[in-house]
Amino acid sequence: MSPKSLLIVDDEEAISWALRKAFERAGYQVSVAASAEAAFEIAARQPIDVVILDVRLPGMDGLSALGKLRKLTREAPIIIVTAHGNLSTAVKAVEGGAFEYLPKPFDLSEALDAVARALKSRSTVETTTAPIDDGEEIVGRSLPMQAVFKRIALVAPHDACVLITGESGSGKELVARALHRHSLRRDKPFLPVHIAALNPNLVESELFGHIKGAFTGAAQAKPGLLALAEGGTIFLDELADIPLPVQAKLLRVLEHQEVMPVGASQPSRINVRILSATHQDLSQAVRAGQFRHDLFFRLNVFEIHLPALRDRVEDIPQLSDHFLRRFGVKNAILAPETIASLQTRPWTGNVRELRNALEHAAIVARGGPILPEHFPPSVSAGGAETLPQRIADLIQEWVREKAKAAGDSGPANLYDEMLKCVELPLLDEVLRHQNGNRLAAARWLGLARATLRKMIQKYRPPEELEDED
Repeated sequence: MSPKSLLIVDDEEAISWALRKAFERAGYQVSVAASAEAAFEIAARQPIDVVILDVRLPGMDGLSALGKLRKLTREAPIIIVTAHGNLSTAVKAVEGGAFEYLPKPFDLSEALDAVARALKSRSTVETTTAPIDDGEEIVGRSLPMQAVFKRIALVAPHDACVLITGESGSGKELVARALHRHSLRRDKPFLPVHIAALNPNLVESELFGHIKGAFTGAAQAKPGLLALAEGGTIFLDELADIPLPVQAKLLRVLEHQEVMPVGASQPSRINVRILSATHQDLSQAVRAGQFRHDLFFRLNVFEIHLPALRDRVEDIPQLSDHFLRRFGVKNAILAPETIASLQTRPWTGNVRELRNALEHAAIVARGGPILPEHFPPSVSAGGAETLPQRIADLIQEWVREKAKAAGDSGPANLYDEMLKCVELPLLDEVLRHQNGNRLAAARWLGLARATLRKMIQKYRPPEELEDED
C-alpha cells in the first residue's frame, strides 16, 4: 500500500520543517509549498490525499485558495491553520469546505491526529455556500477565543441544540447571535428570552402561549415566544431558572417539535432551533433534582464554554479599541500603564464590566489619554468576593467540618485528602479546556508533561491511560 500524500502550504520555514519531519516519520509522502500559487502547481501535477493550509500567505491567502485547491486535489480534505484567526476566519474555513481548523500554536500530535481523521472521513465534510456576515461583535485573538470561534463555526450550520456556558458578562448572547447569523435560519427571527425576567407564574404562558379564557385575565389568545420564533432561533438565557413543571413541556417541544398552549386541547407544530445559556452548574442542578436530566441532555447536544475575561487578558487591548470605537471616541489613547492596569484587574463582571469601565473612563478623560485613575473601582474592591477568596473560605469551612467530625482526636492526613479534592477536578477541567491535549494542559498548569502524567495516574485506570497515549 503506497503512503498517503500530504501537501503542507505554509511560508514559515520552521513550521513547515517541523511538520514535514513529523509526517515523514509517520510514513507520509510530504510536499511543501510556501505560497498558494506553488501549492497549485504541486496539486496539478501529482495526487494529493490531504492538505495543511495556512491562512496568511504571500500573494493569495489560504482562504481564497481553498476552493481551487479542493478542485485540484479532487476534494481532498483541507486542514486550515492560522495564528491570526477570528470568528469570520473560522466560519469561512468551515463553509469553504475545510475539514478542520487548527489555531496556532498547536502540538504536532494535534496535526497528526487531524490528518488521520481527515483521511478516514473524506466524504463527510458538509459545506454551505451561504454568504458570510463579517459584522460579528465577538472580539478576541487569544487561544481560548480561537477555540470558541472554531466551535461556533462547526455547529452553526446544523440545527442541533447548543448550550452556552460561562460567567455572567462573558458574552453568551453574542455567541447565540453568531450561531444564528451563520446558520441556515439567518433570514428568520432570532428571539432572545431572559427567563429570570419573566413572571414566575406566567413562564408557561409566555413560552407556549395560551388560548382565550385559559385563565383569569386571558381575554384573548396569545402566541407564545416559541411560536413567535417560528422558522428561526430562540435563545433561552438563564436556563436554570425554568420551573420544573415547564421543563416537561419544553422537553416535548424538543422531542416532538410541537407546543401545547395553556388551555389548549391540541398541540401545534413548530419549527424552531433552541439555543440556551447559563452561568450556573446545570449538572449540579440535575443532581439536586432542580433540573430534569433528560432535558439537560437534549439541550446540551453541543456545548460552547466562554472563558472568563481574566483567563484571556491578552484580548483586553483589542476589546478596549473595539468598545472605544463603538462609543464614538476618536483617536483614543490608552497609555501603556493603563493596559497593564486593566490586565491585572479581577474583572468579576467580565467583558460587560470592561465595557462599562471603559465608557466611564472615556467620559472622565475628556478626549485626552485614558489613564488608570480614570477608571471606576474594581467590582471586587467594593466588597464582592473574588474567586480565590471564595476558595479560601470553602477550605476554611472544610477544615472546620473535618475537625468537628474527628472530635477530640483531631483530623488526620488533611493535606493528602485536600489534594485529592482539588487535583482531580483541576486536572479534568484543564484537560477539558484543552480537548485532552496533555502538552497544552501541562503548559496551563506550569508542569512538566511527565509530572502531569504521574498526577493523572493517581486517578485514572491504566487502560484509560493507554488509550490516550
